[in-house]
Amino acid sequence: MALRIENPTTLHDPRPFGYSHIAHVSGDLVLIAGQYASDAEGHPVEGDFAAQVELAFANLGKALEAAGLGYEHVAQLRTFIVDHDVSPLEVLGRKIGEIWGDTPPVQTLLGVAKLALPGMLFEVDATAVRP
Repeated sequence: MALRIENPTTLHDPRPFGYSHIAHVSGDLVLIAGQYASDAEGHPVEGDFAAQVELAFANLGKALEAAGLGYEHVAQLRTFIVDHDVSPLEVLGRKIGEIWGDTPPVQTLLGVAKLALPGMLFEVDATAVRP
């Protein structure tokens, strides 16, 4: 298998926004698009940073599950925080520790001025490996 694109029904339809949720690459590599605190139509939900982190990681879990994977298959995360300073690190670190314990995947955190849609404070994408 060279490439297969997937948009699970457990997440909003991202095609009107110009992307897909999952790319299965070369059989073992699975790329998960940026997940954020979205409703069933893909609109950002209201909430503070901590609430958005919770929902974004829940959506990441749904995408992984649709690909037949779990959080334990994630090798890399990329996280994006609007107007980043040190304060969100505790919230993010706590959530990552809750999911991965003492062995989190590698991560690159980017502070950004804005994300794709108004109201988004946090986004996470992932690279996973099929066992």
